[in-house]
Amino acid sequence: MDTLPPIIAAQRARLADTLAALPESRWNEPTLCAGWRVREVIAHVTMPFRYSTRQFLWHFALAGGNFTRLSNRRATADAATLSATQLTAAVRDNANHPWKPPGGGLPGALTHDTVHALDVTIALGLDWTVPAETLRPVLDGWSVERGQKIFGVDLTGVRLVADDLDWSAGDGEPLTGSGSALLMVLAGRRLPAGHLHGAPAGAFQSS
Repeated sequence: MDTLPPIIAAQRARLADTLAALPESRWNEPTLCAGWRVREVIAHVTMPFRYSTRQFLWHFALAGGNFTRLSNRRATADAATLSATQLTAAVRDNANHPWKPPGGGLPGALTHDTVHALDVTIALGLDWTVPAETLRPVLDGWSVERGQKIFGVDLTGVRLVADDLDWSAGDGEPLTGSGSALLMVLAGRRLPAGHLHGAPAGAFQSS
């Protein structure tokens, strides 16, 4: 567990560098996170850094205790009021922030950051490889059952097989791709064509 803080910090710093290089117009492009542009995704990623516990609980109450409603409301509102420069700074300035999602610990923080970074970079077609030492603890902490429970991903009869590291999950027809792409399958995202291979690929990526 002691190895995770520097991994989290390095990934946030690298994401900030990537965001800083994005033209303003690209912040309005859609991501793999349905309904959210780059602005909304980064507003969501930085919300734990920008909101105090009291503020979070206030907005949680306003959302009727529904975290999805809270996330959507705040991402929309903050994306409309914060500039790309401010959002990028919120990522960079909080590279070492100790936030951990309730019940998720540091592995949950790394997973949260990784999935949402890929929401942006894969959708924008950026060359953004997640290092194996970052990706492996995320994949090892996930499971087919978790993908089903949280995101409703039906992987019945499908075996996920990474082609860039020694990792697989599930049983059945092979679905191959990078570890990053397979993580996004588990997270319920639909990927652009070309990221996945094998007979089941059509169910998980655009044609």
